[in-house]
Amino acid sequence: MNPPDGEAGAALVPDADAALVSRSCEVSDVSFGSFLAAGDRHRIHWAAPDGLEVVGGGAAARLTADGPDRFETLRRDAETLFSSVDHDGHAATRPRVFGGLAFGPDHDPSGVWEGFPAAAFTLPAVQLTRVDDGTYLTVTRYGPDVSAEGVSDALSAVRDRLDDLPMMRARSEKPGVVGTEWLVDREEWTAQVASVIDRIRAGDLRKAVLATALRVDLGAEVDIPDTLGRLRRTYPECYRFLVQPTGGKGFFGPPPERLVRREGEVVETEALAGSMPRGDTPETDAEHARSLLESDKLQHEQRLVVDTICEQLDAFGTVGEGEQGVRKLTNIQHLQTPINAVLDGDTHVLELVEALHPTPAVGGLPLDAALETIRETETWDRGWYASPVGWFDAAGDGEFAVGIRSGVAGGREATLFAGNGIVGDSDPDAEWDELQPKVRPIMDELERDA
Repeated sequence: MNPPDGEAGAALVPDADAALVSRSCEVSDVSFGSFLAAGDRHRIHWAAPDGLEVVGGGAAARLTADGPDRFETLRRDAETLFSSVDHDGHAATRPRVFGGLAFGPDHDPSGVWEGFPAAAFTLPAVQLTRVDDGTYLTVTRYGPDVSAEGVSDALSAVRDRLDDLPMMRARSEKPGVVGTEWLVDREEWTAQVASVIDRIRAGDLRKAVLATALRVDLGAEVDIPDTLGRLRRTYPECYRFLVQPTGGKGFFGPPPERLVRREGEVVETEALAGSMPRGDTPETDAEHARSLLESDKLQHEQRLVVDTICEQLDAFGTVGEGEQGVRKLTNIQHLQTPINAVLDGDTHVLELVEALHPTPAVGGLPLDAALETIRETETWDRGWYASPVGWFDAAGDGEFAVGIRSGVAGGREATLFAGNGIVGDSDPDAEWDELQPKVRPIMDELERDA
């Protein structure tokens, strides 16, 4: 089901003379995967563990930005985009833009990351929203000549076409993996880790997060909507996202970590650092969890992350730290500390994202020294890996996850990403072994069952 009209708006710079008109209606449940598969451009998918799920196709408008001022550019253009909003529908269907940003401002949109600017957010032309009390269809238009009557007519037309989509989508066969290659192999990566350890022990650097990527050659073309559907069943406790700016590659994954959520004056985030595998038995699983809690190295790594996030949020309001626990996922478990804040003023979620990204869990400490170390050590482009992905609305509310456990895929190839936090007592070989489970979430959904 290709999105109706609306595509022309995707190329428009937000215009103070334009209007944003959005109309919604409740619909019978429909396969979100079928909706995604029927579109071909500007596809987005966002699903949060608390129940909100949105899929969108087409673009009523797009926000893009480059360089070190990309956050400010996004906020300024969003203010123009949302300056005149006429929305009729459930509160959960209100206009929001979905997307993300590259890890750093010097992003190169080529190679693996072709089609991905340093920052890109889409206001979907057509979207489905699922919340606890129902499923809703929304059509949105943006431009100087948009009318409420025209948008209502478009909603009726899309609803008729929605009836042709199945309530359940048949599960396709996994594409299969015919070859893999680490962009940085074990020998080179452990040597990089050793050099970072030497730098930590010799100077002011306390932690740096090193990452690498796994290129995967597939036996058939990847079906990203179907892959997301399988991830939903396997990782229901995680976020799920897809950002696909063109008909080409899509960036997607099931990240476990919230970067930040702002709802009014309330801000929620978390520190997620330190990892152990899940055990094959309840006893070994519990032993791994105890190791997380009792490891001086992992507790030190977690404390660095908690303290830094609290310091960063302190500038915006009153900060509180929750009780540390263990976050258990399907194939891995992490130390987790919830953190919250009450804002003193009217702070846009993008301001919080800018302040928090990159967290010590994906960058390091001190941040400037860690980023310099990453630039000098890593020999590949992170692109959007470990970056903020999520949404925001006209009020400045929004939610972002950290784009880890992620990959870029299209056609018969995929690139999967993984990284580890390196501190002074890290062991290079152990760090390599710790990388391997982090590519499994997506790899398991690409490999055919034996």
